Amino acid sequence: MSMDVITEAIIVALANLGKDVIKNSYNALKSAIKEKFGSDSDVVNAVEGLEKKPDSEGRKVTLKEEIQNSKVNEDPEIHQLAQDILDKVEEKAQAQQNIHQTISNPKNSSISGSGNASIGSITEHNVSDNQ
Repeated sequence: MSMDVITEAIIVALANLGKDVIKNSYNALKSAIKEKFGSDSDVVNAVEGLEKKPDSEGRKVTLKEEIQNSKVNEDPEIHQLAQDILDKVEEKAQAQQNIHQTISNPKNSSISGSGNASIGSITEHNVSDNQ
């Protein structure tokens, strides 16, 4: 099922609500939809239904239909809020990629980069005291 940006953003945001930056962006998107279409609109009801059962394929299809029926995609502000969510999730995914580096001589090596890093383990093999 191909999705529009807004439906995709809502689905992705619901899967990432544990991250404050995503939660804040999602709340902004949902508020904008409520403001423009009304708290009792079919599209808001579809969003809230998916919130209750975010893994439900049927509710995802219903949301997609309501996004199309209400022409939410035609609203540039809502479209931008949705795109912001997708961009933030992508940034988080890229930042969390694991890097595996094998160093043959740990006494004379360096690694550079930006962002946060953690070291899972360091194991030295063939260590000699005569170096």
